[in-house]
Order: sequence, then C-alpha cells, then structure tokens
Amino acid sequence: MPDLTSRLRDRTAEIGVIGLGYVGLPLALAAVRAGFRVTGYDINAERVGLINEGRPVIAHLDTEGLRAALATGRFRASADMAGLSRPDAILICVPTPLTRQREPDLSYVRATARDIARTLRRGQLVVLESTTWPGTTTEIVRPILESTGLASGSDFHLAFSPEREDPGNARYGLADLPKVVGGDGEAARDLACLLYDPIVARTVPVSSAEAAEAVKLTENIFRAVNIALVNELKVVYDALGIDVWEVIGAAATKPFGFMPFEPGPGLGGHCIPIDPFYLTWKAREHDIATRFIELAGEVNRRMPHYVVERLALLVDRELGRPLGGAAILMIGMAYKRNIDDVRESPALKLMDLLEARGARVAYHDPFVEQIPPTREFPHLAGRAATALTPEIVAAADAVLVVTDHDGVDYATLVRHARIVVDTRNVCARTGNAAANVFKC
Repeated sequence: MPDLTSRLRDRTAEIGVIGLGYVGLPLALAAVRAGFRVTGYDINAERVGLINEGRPVIAHLDTEGLRAALATGRFRASADMAGLSRPDAILICVPTPLTRQREPDLSYVRATARDIARTLRRGQLVVLESTTWPGTTTEIVRPILESTGLASGSDFHLAFSPEREDPGNARYGLADLPKVVGGDGEAARDLACLLYDPIVARTVPVSSAEAAEAVKLTENIFRAVNIALVNELKVVYDALGIDVWEVIGAAATKPFGFMPFEPGPGLGGHCIPIDPFYLTWKAREHDIATRFIELAGEVNRRMPHYVVERLALLVDRELGRPLGGAAILMIGMAYKRNIDDVRESPALKLMDLLEARGARVAYHDPFVEQIPPTREFPHLAGRAATALTPEIVAAADAVLVVTDHDGVDYATLVRHARIVVDTRNVCARTGNAAANVFKC
C-alpha cells in the first residue's frame, strides 16, 4: 500500500486511537507531538467533553500537554464511532479484564473490532495494543474485520503492538520506550513500524502478532512471579524477625545476578494481577499446566489476607482490643504511588476484608477523592476520602499504609498515630521510623 506508506513517512496520515484512558490518551498526545493528526475515540461522552475542553481526566497526565495538542488543531476527541472510516491507522487501546472466574474478558476488544468493521475501508492499518493471549489479533480481531469481505494483508493490514505505559513513572514516558511490533504478515508489521518510529524511542519488530502478544505477557509474568517471591520471603522473614527490606537492599548491592523487587500488600493495576492469567487460560487449550504462574498468582492474592491478620495481631497486642469495632485509617486507595488509578488495587480488597471483620474503615488518598465504581467491589463506590489532620489520625486505633504517595506527611502521621502498620516501608524510607511503626 504505497499511499499509506508515504503518508506514514511524511506524517500526513491521520491516526485514530480508540480508548482514551491511561494508555490511549498518552499515546494520542505522543502521536500529535510526532506530527500526526489524531482523533481519539471513547464511548464515554462526558470524558470526551472534558478532553476537548483541555480539562484533566487522569491525575498524572500533563494537562498542559493536552491543551498544547488541542491548540495545534491536530487533536480532538470524539464519541462518534461512525467516524472510524476517516483515520488511516486505528489503534485499539481498550481494557482486557478478567471475569470473576479469572478467564479472559475480550468483550471490549470484540465490540471495538465490530465498531471498526462497520466502516472499515481499503488501505487502513489496524493495531491492537490491549494486552491479551497470543493469537487474539489473528483469531479474534481478524475474523471480525474480515466479515466485511475485506481481507487482511491485501485490503487492510492488522498488527499488534503491546502498550508499555507505566502510570506515574517520571523517568520513562511513552516516547522514551522501545515499542515491540508484530504483524499479521510482514507488510503489516512494516507499516506499524513506520507508524510508531517517529512516536517512540525505537521500534522492535518481531516475527508475528503472536510473538508480540507473548512479549507483553512475558514482561508482566516476570514481574508477577518475582513480586510473589519477595512477598513469600516477607512472610517467612517476618516469622523469623528479619526485615525483608533490609535484606533486599543489601542483596541489591550485588552488581550481577540479582534484581530487586519490593513486597507489598498485594498486586494492583490492570497488568500484573491480570495478564499472567491470559496465558494460563490459553495454555489449558493445549493441555499445559502453568503451575509456576498460578502459584505466583495465589501468593499475591493472599497478601491482603496476610496484612489483615498481621494488623489484627498488632491491634490486639499493642492496644489490647480486637479488630472488630476498631477504627482503621487506610493511607492510599490507588494501586501505586502518585496516581489516581484504583483498578485491581489491593486497597479495595483490604477495605472489604477489614469491614467484614467488623472494623470501621476510613481512607485518605490525595489522588482518589472518591472510590469509583468497580466490578468486584461495587458496594465501596462513592466512599469519600477523609482529610489527614492530627485529630483524624489520633482518633484512629491504627493507621494502615497501603499506598506510599509522596505527598503524604508521614512525619505528622507517625507523630499522632497510636500505631502505624506500614506495608510499603515508606516510614523508614522517609526517615520516620519510630517505636509505633510496624512493618508488614
């Protein structure tokens, strides 16, 4: 397709990005900065309106960058999927969650593919960025697009390029990272590389869409397994009276053969708690057991339960009272520091477990003013964050640090709390270790 090739090279191609969330919106803005014209599509009309007004929709996003993109005239958001016939390249950045049975939920991908199919035309490039199992691009998306009578590889091109967005990472933004690209054929891969070359640090072509899909799963399985390892070590070392953070810090001084990972209260976000199970599900089709991956998932899912048991023990030992009826102030609702994303956050599970035990739970999070609706914990939606004053801290029986946001005044927290149960080692890290602080 020489016309599309030339338009990608001279950046006169129009790009469509479907899904203006934590992945899609930064990608759209990066494409604008690279010189492309971009339309961002989202089914949430309210979100589209806020974006077009240049108002913040993601806490860590550079709002001035959004306004600058709008000012160029080369970016706008739309809720009208009928406009998908216009872009030369369409990038799919929609969620791929798990069902309650921990099986892949590709409903968003399928719905988006059907939206594209309604207006698909010859000469378009479609790239799936949503993390999924190897084979999704060619086994799920391609048949939907080819139901139009157009053929992948001749009438349109189809590729997969996994997102590597790390919300809140000040060192590595989207444009700083290499981008893996695999296609449904070499021509699709090469066109996708032409698209991403001016947007990211460099492209990394691989042999197929399936290989690219496997790359993303491998990256996140690696993290999930290593986090499970240090979480299990934390439980063991706690029983032995050893500080796991001290051990990891000392081990990290070895210049080879060791990579430090930190324990925590559980896994959160849309990647690490979910992505490994896309591969375990696919492996079952081939009668292959993924015991290592599933064990890591089991360890990580148990961590909120461990934290609650440890908290109950400390409340009983230090305050002489049961967890039932105790006032617990949780610090942090987001799944990681300095962002507003609560997807799969262990804080939600912790709040649910604590209240099931009869505790009275409040939370403070400078990024999450109100708990949004979630599929697993709909009953927590609408809870509002409390202020962090000395009086509120002192009124709590225990403070549970779940998310180590930088903006929290840990010195004041430690000074006024009866006990602080710190799952992130942030009190020691910020020089606020004290007799009433207990690592967990």
